[in-house]
Amino acid sequence: MDQRWMKILLTLVFYLQVTTGADRTFQEGSTVHFKCQISEGTVVFWFRLLDGSNMEFIASFSNTGMEKKFEQQYKNLFSHEKKDTYFILTLKSFSASRDSGAYVCAALVKGNMLQFGEIERVHGEKKRETTKAPSMIFTHPPTTVSTRASTRSCACSHMPAAEKTKPLLPCDPLILGSLAGGCGLLLLLLIIITLYCNRLRTRRCPHHYKRKPRVLAPEKQMTNARI
Repeated sequence: MDQRWMKILLTLVFYLQVTTGADRTFQEGSTVHFKCQISEGTVVFWFRLLDGSNMEFIASFSNTGMEKKFEQQYKNLFSHEKKDTYFILTLKSFSASRDSGAYVCAALVKGNMLQFGEIERVHGEKKRETTKAPSMIFTHPPTTVSTRASTRSCACSHMPAAEKTKPLLPCDPLILGSLAGGCGLLLLLLIIITLYCNRLRTRRCPHHYKRKPRVLAPEKQMTNARI
């Protein structure tokens, strides 16, 4: 690099450090336009000073907008055009990690002077950090069990769950059905026995069931007729 370029770079570094410019914020993938208006000069240079990095030369153009030198690594990232008195450098797709920093143009006047345009600083949007509310922790006092001998804390976490009490009499449907069937059988036997006993009594004592009506004496019949 010759002395002329060295002077330009040293002057530019000093200028970027002491001068503040417009600060703009962009989203990822946005298109960014940098405008530079210079009234005189033969060559226009574009530089950028990235955050946490060294200064980088992007490209140079004639005062008519013709390309003089374009860094190979930036040809796919930037495009350039001239409208009236404005030199416009366009960043096609903004990346905060790659492109955040200060951008400036400079015109070489009379071969030994630099006329700087307005510095523009670009940054990416800061991601909103979502903070979670701290979870509430509720502590319960230990449960104490009072006994005759002593009083001690009861750690109930290791105690097994209360077992279900089983009924004294099983209530299985099969057993209930058997009991109901047995009762019905006993009732049927009782009816049969009762009928059988009545039949035996009829056979042994037929005079109780086949008793003939008593014939009255003639005297009593006459008496009854008179009455």
